[in-house]
Amino acid sequence: MILSPKGKKTASSLGLAIALALTAQAGTSEAQEHRHMDGQAQRHVESQRDPMGYSRLDRPHGIDVRPRTFDRPGYTHNFQAVHNFHIGPYHAPAGWKYSRFYYGQILPRTYWAEEYWLADYWLFALDVPPIGYEWVRYGPDAILVDIHTGEIVQVVYDTFR
Repeated sequence: MILSPKGKKTASSLGLAIALALTAQAGTSEAQEHRHMDGQAQRHVESQRDPMGYSRLDRPHGIDVRPRTFDRPGYTHNFQAVHNFHIGPYHAPAGWKYSRFYYGQILPRTYWAEEYWLADYWLFALDVPPIGYEWVRYGPDAILVDIHTGEIVQVVYDTFR
């Protein structure tokens, strides 16, 4: 994001936001039940809701002020993305093999290193992360992870195509 000296969005950053909006594709809007045959427990996957506190493509007011308290029930969800974004290839760690994760599981440290953090999470209709949490890109998914423990607190499946 490019800001002017007074903190205002420049034309290039606005253009980026518009370009990302135009590349979004509508996904499914109905809640889906996903069942996996790999021994994982069955998990309910909800349709993604609007992000808490702001419109999807609006830069959140006070983006640098993250919630200090963590409302766990407000975050613990597995969502199916309503919109899909094309932002470039995913450069996975060596030996990477995709496996679907759910909230409550621990994401291995390799997958939530800083190079995978989604600093402009608001462009992808993701909630403002509380202090100590970051959104990471994991293959096609966006995962909200505790950066101290690796615990997954929210997953938005198929955010990226």
